[in-house]
Amino acid sequence: MNIPDIMKIKTAWDTFTANHPKFPMFLNAVRNKGITEDTILAVTITYPDGQVLDTNIKVTASDLELYETLKSLRD
Repeated sequence: MNIPDIMKIKTAWDTFTANHPKFPMFLNAVRNKGITEDTILAVTITYPDGQVLDTNIKVTASDLELYETLKSLRD
């Protein structure tokens, strides 16, 4: 990744966190506590027209293995 791309991402992240200041705090809290087996992850999307889509998963040991594998690819 080159410097202009990094700066573009940084600017976009700064704008995002200014628009949604509680979200980074939420992510930090999740990172600090961690996600363990049997944790339930839920996502709800509410569209402007009122339509709601939601789902959830219960984290399994294999999910955690996949997560650790993906993290190791980043290094």
